[in-house]
Amino acid sequence: MKPIEITGLKNSRIKEVVKLRDRKQRDKTKLTVIEGVREVIRAREADVTLEEIYFCEEFLASHMTEKAIRQLMTLETKLFRTNADVFRKISFGDRHEGLLALGRQPALTFKDLKLTECPLVVVLEHIEKPGNLGAILRTCDGAGVDAVLVCDSATDLYNPNVIRSSIGTVFSLNLVQTCAKEACSFLKKNNIKIFATIPGAGESYAQKDFTVPSAFVLGSEQKGLSDFWTQKADEQIAIPMKGQGDSLNVSVTSAVVIYEALRQREL
Repeated sequence: MKPIEITGLKNSRIKEVVKLRDRKQRDKTKLTVIEGVREVIRAREADVTLEEIYFCEEFLASHMTEKAIRQLMTLETKLFRTNADVFRKISFGDRHEGLLALGRQPALTFKDLKLTECPLVVVLEHIEKPGNLGAILRTCDGAGVDAVLVCDSATDLYNPNVIRSSIGTVFSLNLVQTCAKEACSFLKKNNIKIFATIPGAGESYAQKDFTVPSAFVLGSEQKGLSDFWTQKADEQIAIPMKGQGDSLNVSVTSAVVIYEALRQREL
């Protein structure tokens, strides 16, 4: 498709893209901003519907080959070519790679999940910081986690900073936004053992058997897990702390326990 040239900062399309910095606008339109070459490619590979693509050849030339840029022109998606100033305006950070897309937010339900014989599931509650959330999702993708259940509507799964910090792997995962009660019911129904990660738990994660169908429940560093999960969990686990701090960053905690499960399963 032949790209439409945009050179003015006050262009109506540019204003609409900038509005998507606000979560209310993202929730209203069900669109999100996907910025970066790897992020856009991974969204396409995951069959995310890309409504519009904006590119700036001045920035893009150092991140994509000429052949790849020509292939970009063959897409059926609406294409907009911008200059450097316009692209800087629609970008979220300082890492200008020259490629940005507006994508429709995936919305999976429990019915969409196809679990393996011995599933590994991650449950997230009140993970407020986009950087932490993105890092956890990147770990889940790397370890081949079957599903990620997000149990509070406050978590903005498709915040552009989550997309960026996950390097687009947010689109490769089976993500279901739900509530704690429904998530717990799903886990119990599928005979998945629930491990609540709690700093003050009496037993170390290293003492547990994760070769059974397992779910790790992780809460925010500020609030921790709700009483619901501490009561419903089959077991509570902790990571031993030998220094002054009483807990690790939640994204680090997720990596430790998830990859311990992977290690045990590969033995």
